[in-house]
Amino acid sequence: MPIKISDGLPAQSVLEKEHIFVMTEHRALHQDIRPLKIGILNLMPTKITTETQILRSLSNTPLQIEVDFIQASSHRGKNTPQEHLIAFYKTFDDIKDMNYDGFIITGAPVEHMEFEDVDYWEELCRFMDWTTDHVHSTFHICWGAQAALYHHYGIQKYPLKEKMSGVFSHKLLTPKSRLFHGFDSEFWAPHSRHTEIRAEDVLKVSELRLMAVSDEAGVYAVGNTDGSQFFIMGHSEYDAETLDTEYRRDLAKGLNPEIPRHYYPDDDPRNPPILNWRAHSTLIYTNWLNYFVYQTTPFDITTHIK
Repeated sequence: MPIKISDGLPAQSVLEKEHIFVMTEHRALHQDIRPLKIGILNLMPTKITTETQILRSLSNTPLQIEVDFIQASSHRGKNTPQEHLIAFYKTFDDIKDMNYDGFIITGAPVEHMEFEDVDYWEELCRFMDWTTDHVHSTFHICWGAQAALYHHYGIQKYPLKEKMSGVFSHKLLTPKSRLFHGFDSEFWAPHSRHTEIRAEDVLKVSELRLMAVSDEAGVYAVGNTDGSQFFIMGHSEYDAETLDTEYRRDLAKGLNPEIPRHYYPDDDPRNPPILNWRAHSTLIYTNWLNYFVYQTTPFDITTHIK
C-alpha cells in the first residue's frame, strides 16, 4: 500500500525508482480508505535527504499513510531552499488544532549545546507538549529522543569523549514487545551522536521501559508503558552512504574524526560500506505503525485522540 505525499515532493522520484509505492494527493482523492495521518517534525538540516530516508522506512507496510512534513519556524536553516519549505512544510500554527495517528520527531546536529540554548527549544517544547494529547503514538529519533526524555521525564544527556559513529550490534531487553516482532536476538543499527543517555537514569523512571541496548553504543530503545512514546537513540533510517558522507565532511573540516566503527570492511574507508541494518529499519517502523498506531488509533481522529 502507498504513502500519500504532496504533489511534486522531491522524494517521489527517488522512491519510485526503488519500486516504493507513493501516492500523490491527486490520486489519493479517489481512495475511500482512511489513511493513517503521520506528522514528521524534521529538525535535520538536510531536510530533503531525511524526507527520503524516513519515507523509505515507512513504506514497507500494507497501510496507506498520509504524511505531513513540519518545520520549526523559529529556526532559519541554510541547507534547504526556502521554496521547498513553503511548498511542502507546515508549522506549529498550521497543525496545533489537528490530531495525528502517529508523529515522528527527528534528530538534529545540536548535541554540543544545552537543550535550553537551542534557538528553537521553546517551540520544540510546545510541539512535545502538544503530542501528549494530539498524537496517538510519537516516535523520537536520536537528539529528538534525548530532548523528549529530558523534557518529559527530566533525563539528562551526557557528552561523549569521542563521537559515537558506526554500526553497532544490539540486544533486546524486551524481546516480547510488539515493537520487535520478527527481530533476531541480535540486530545492527547505525549511531551518529556526541552525547548519550544512561540506562540507570531510564530505570529510575517507572513510566519508562529500557527496551534495547548495545555493549558499545549504550542505550538504543526506550518506550513508555502505554506505547504512546518511543525514543530511539540510533539512526535506523540512514542510507548505506550516510555515515561515510558525515565522516568525509568532518575530515574536510579538519576535525580529525575517528573512522566509523564496524562500517567499512576491514575498517578501511577506501572500501565501500556494507548495508546490514535495512531489515531492522523496516521492521521497527512497520511494527510501530502496525501495533502502536494502526491497531489502536481511533477511526475518527477529528475528536480528541486520547
